[in-house]
Amino acid sequence: MNIRQMQILELVRASGRASVEDLSARLEVTPQTIRRDLGELADQGVLDRVHGGAILRSGASNIAYEERRRMNEDAKAAIGRACAAQIPDNSSVILNIGTTTEAVARALLRHRNLTVVTNNMNVANILAANESCEVLVAGGLLRRSDGGLVGDLTREFMANFKTDYAIIGCSALDEDGDILDFDLAEVRVSRAILRQARERWLVTDSAKLAQKAPIRVVSLAELDTIFIDSPIPEPLRRVCDQGGTRVVVASEEA
Repeated sequence: MNIRQMQILELVRASGRASVEDLSARLEVTPQTIRRDLGELADQGVLDRVHGGAILRSGASNIAYEERRRMNEDAKAAIGRACAAQIPDNSSVILNIGTTTEAVARALLRHRNLTVVTNNMNVANILAANESCEVLVAGGLLRRSDGGLVGDLTREFMANFKTDYAIIGCSALDEDGDILDFDLAEVRVSRAILRQARERWLVTDSAKLAQKAPIRVVSLAELDTIFIDSPIPEPLRRVCDQGGTRVVVASEEA
């Protein structure tokens, strides 16, 4: 499954179905390319073809999440280690939805006296193994596809905290420095999370530079640090320099 097909799955998952014309316009490829992708995804058993488009097959969202988790797994692990290395013991952290934030959680398993607030059930389950970590899980609507909690209840829960660090992931990084995602409910929670921390960090692998998503979260210039697995392009570097955003390039050998 390639990156574009992952994006197709995200878009179909958001509404349960999508048309060839809509996918073609959103992803800026020809209808023929979309039809070919939908055929391959149907052959993999994650979508069902219907006239003019496709619908989500039962259980497809879980498969999509597993595919995302395996993509660039080593890079995400390196990013997680680099991020966790800069979080001291006795800190408070918010971790949101995403496979890269889950990599950060795994890298925090040896930290002491942490308070972690999360709307990610996978993060909570990972950090349950750290007996020195207090985990607070948001309420809200459970997104079964990836264990995320979203909605008004989630945002209200996050407003109760003021943490040392907020760490978010993303679905795409635009060339103008905007952080992008697919799900408006998730984006609203991410914005709320960023408001509740003294330090605002993004963790993302470099594959997100080649992806697109329709909803803006914030600009890189509004964050304090980005952790990524390769140097960022010059236009993004200028955005970071203008906003005073630190860029940490994680090494897989570290």
